[in-house]
Amino acid sequence: MSGRKETVLDLAKFIDKGVQVKLTGGRQVTGTLKGYDQLLNLVLDEAIEFLRDQDDPLKTTDQTRPLGLIVCRGTAVMLVAPTDGTDEIPNPFQTDAA
Repeated sequence: MSGRKETVLDLAKFIDKGVQVKLTGGRQVTGTLKGYDQLLNLVLDEAIEFLRDQDDPLKTTDQTRPLGLIVCRGTAVMLVAPTDGTDEIPNPFQTDAA
């Protein structure tokens, strides 16, 4: 067995495509994946951060902030998803108690 580590994710298919990345602490960014390594450090170009709600820091708002070229540290990455082919749906588990 070699000492080289491999990631569980195959991110090569997302290179030069739009991805959405959720980070620990509630931050969420989208951008074009330009590179990655075995530690899941990600390089995103044309990155945009979705700002959080001041009343509820776990919720994101529609307000955005352009970041440009960024590196997301692998230890902070919780989720990587493609932006193409995904649509937001209402939460089926949320009950409206009026």
